[in-house]
Amino acid sequence: MNLKKGAKGDRVIALQELLRKQGFDPGAVDGDFGNGTEAAVMAFQKSEGLLADGIVGAKTLSALGMSVTEQDQRPDGAAKFTVAVVSEMFPSTPIGNIKKNLPFILAGLKKFGLGDRDMILMALATIRAETEGFVPIDEFKSRYNTPPSGAPFSLYDNRKDLGNKGPTDGADFKGRGFIQLTGRANYTNIGAQIGRNLVENPDLANEPEVAAEILAMFLKNVERRVREALLTNDLKSARRAVNGGTHGLDRFESAFKTGRKLTA
Repeated sequence: MNLKKGAKGDRVIALQELLRKQGFDPGAVDGDFGNGTEAAVMAFQKSEGLLADGIVGAKTLSALGMSVTEQDQRPDGAAKFTVAVVSEMFPSTPIGNIKKNLPFILAGLKKFGLGDRDMILMALATIRAETEGFVPIDEFKSRYNTPPSGAPFSLYDNRKDLGNKGPTDGADFKGRGFIQLTGRANYTNIGAQIGRNLVENPDLANEPEVAAEILAMFLKNVERRVREALLTNDLKSARRAVNGGTHGLDRFESAFKTGRKLTA
């Protein structure tokens, strides 16, 4: 189990001694993880470029030179997210869609080390903002991607920021999946990270298992920013870390807050 405020015992003593040795005074070396130890841990984490949450998990233990056990990993939160709980987070979504696809989401997050409660909440709230039906889908045509009387998604064809190179990249690499992966660059980079050739077969992004892995990897790539935002309950910044803006923020916040309350 992660060492954090309220913990007691010999392992806390070892932590306090190492913090003092590193130049971060926790106060009394008494085996009681109190305010002084928490402040010293946070100062050490900042010094090492780690997430300064005051919780001594695997990365902080390694940086201190302490042994790391399986129990030191972030606790798995999947058991808290039952179909009933997730359906409360998605009040307008058919429960059958949740039953079918929730296992893929939880498995994908676990595969990439994001199976703790905060990141599950983040993933589910992102789905609520992006594809509320809880199924991986194609992007819809709109005035933002398709010109009047023009080819579908052709406004994306020459978008350098998406890595597109001209016709027919717009349609080939339109938004797909739970998170609406868009653009040749994203299909190339995320595909390589999850070991799938999404450029040659972009429709793979709509297969539930692959769509779940895409979502998980997208979150993994911005994990630090997301966790820092969540430390201060800044849901707007957490949403921006994934989306680049605040599209769907109301749905995102509603799902996140509901899920957090139900899994407390």
